[in-house]
Amino acid sequence: MTNDDRRMTPEGRPRRIADSQFIIRLSSFIIRPPSQLWWVGQFPAKQACLIASVVLLVAIHAGAGCCQSQGPDGTKEELVHVVRVIDGDTIEIKGGERVRYIGIDTPELGEYYCSEATEENIKLVQEKEVRLEKDIEDRDKYGRLLRYVYVGDTMINAELVREGYAYSYSYPPNLKYQEFLLQLQEQARNEGLGIWA
Repeated sequence: MTNDDRRMTPEGRPRRIADSQFIIRLSSFIIRPPSQLWWVGQFPAKQACLIASVVLLVAIHAGAGCCQSQGPDGTKEELVHVVRVIDGDTIEIKGGERVRYIGIDTPELGEYYCSEATEENIKLVQEKEVRLEKDIEDRDKYGRLLRYVYVGDTMINAELVREGYAYSYSYPPNLKYQEFLLQLQEQARNEGLGIWA
């Protein structure tokens, strides 16, 4: 009995492939030219097209989850690319969405320490992959996403407060880290950092 005979049922139809074998076969599809695959010529064109469509949909579905995950407490997180820093507490991500940092406020244009806060935000996130964590509300009244922003394990919202570039600012009901941010603000104030100098 040849390898080709073992792949066919007595009725001449292809046998079902176990999941682990399917992965091996799929990888061989990527590596080898189609003329070397065992199933080429085994299916009519419509069935082959349907199989290719299903494989493509499975691959797309598997890839769609690569940019979303859950945090340790079950909150939804997203991985995005920062294309532009608007100011000290707002960024623009790939796709054009604007993200407003939750729990903090930085000086506005024309106010003391505005340009310093914006420059620090640029240093921290510009052109970087960041992780976004949602609290309770999804957007503010201006349509911006409300998020805690991370580069690696560093929460940028907290870093800006800790270094004296931002104030702790409550946005009820988004209060998940408010106590922590208040503690960092008190520490920055005591050390006379940034806006507290």
